[in-house]
Amino acid sequence: MRVEERLLKYVVVDTQSDEYAATSPSTEKQLVLANMLAEELQELGLENPHVDEFGVVYAKLPANAQGYPAIGLNAHMDTATDLTGANVKPRMIPAYDGGVIKLNENIQMDPKQFPILAKHVGEDLIVTDGNTLLGGDDKAGIAIIMTAVEQLIQQNIPHGDVYVAFTPDEEVGRGTEHFDLNTFKAEFAYTVDGGEINEIDYENFNAAQALITIHGKSIHTGAAKNKMINASLLAMQLHSLLPVEMNPAYTEGYEGFNHLLHIKGECELATMTYLIRNHDAEKFAKQKRMFIDACAYLNKRYGEGTFELEIKDQYQNMRNLIEKDMRVVELANRAISAAGLEPVSTPVRGGTDGAALTYMGLPCPNFGTGSYNHHGRYEFASVQAMSKMVEIITNVLTMAKQVNEEMKNK
Repeated sequence: MRVEERLLKYVVVDTQSDEYAATSPSTEKQLVLANMLAEELQELGLENPHVDEFGVVYAKLPANAQGYPAIGLNAHMDTATDLTGANVKPRMIPAYDGGVIKLNENIQMDPKQFPILAKHVGEDLIVTDGNTLLGGDDKAGIAIIMTAVEQLIQQNIPHGDVYVAFTPDEEVGRGTEHFDLNTFKAEFAYTVDGGEINEIDYENFNAAQALITIHGKSIHTGAAKNKMINASLLAMQLHSLLPVEMNPAYTEGYEGFNHLLHIKGECELATMTYLIRNHDAEKFAKQKRMFIDACAYLNKRYGEGTFELEIKDQYQNMRNLIEKDMRVVELANRAISAAGLEPVSTPVRGGTDGAALTYMGLPCPNFGTGSYNHHGRYEFASVQAMSKMVEIITNVLTMAKQVNEEMKNK
């Protein structure tokens, strides 16, 4: 099956996760895709394909040659909470001409607003109908891994043990919460969960989530003077205490941000959820301190307990660990070069399961997928870029023996 056929098949399955659910996986609907993938892996002939009790899909392609390291491949099944992932209606735009793409009667994708489109003129693009996200993050990664594994088998290409895992709940920061390294016995691994296919990324944000609950006092407006405390207005006041320039809309590169992900409020009660991100650990700690200090200041003004703050660390920057053994990056660079591309590494302005896996002891940098504009209605994927990424993954697995030996002898 071609990589684009797989993507078109996977994106119509609603797998949106739920950050407020206490179950694992956070939504039952993720299991629909999980079971579908396990069945496909069974049909391909992989060893022990199964979905565990937490919704993680595991399988192993046994080695057919000696001297190769065991390598893992990972992608996530869930889609982001920013926009609905239900009733996705993908369509193909053959040989994109570089013009404005009309998604529906009211919504279009203009290359002036999305200059990344200019890099894909002449390619076949998969887009949405403008009402949902596409789900290329990260179903494009799943399609790439499945297609690469199928090619290894069909073409009898020499390789070592290949471990495959597809995780739920990555978008809500819980993708590796129950990940079993005793089942996934790779020496090192790669997530396939990014954009540009010539990138191998091994540094990401330190990440935390701030959950703020604000307690107000509701009094009839006719008798509210000196009595009412409007929790919604206090939420606005807290936000005003944070640096304006740290809005993600004003940041890039290594610049950190505080992102107001959700806000809900009435006079009596308001809640706010922030994403806190920074590549630098010291700056990251200062950002978290901003929230602590702001809530403490406002509690002194309005009464202790008015603001309740909970900060949850989500993942860390994997760079410090990856740099101790750059073999996994060197192999990726050579695989990209062998596909005719110039490899680059950029700071990931987000996170992947790979960051958490790295801190669990499994070095796991991140590859791209050839899909773009993630988490929204303007998401699209390039068929040619995804196909090239299949080639790169195949290169990784076939070149691993040589690179592994060279790096170990240095």
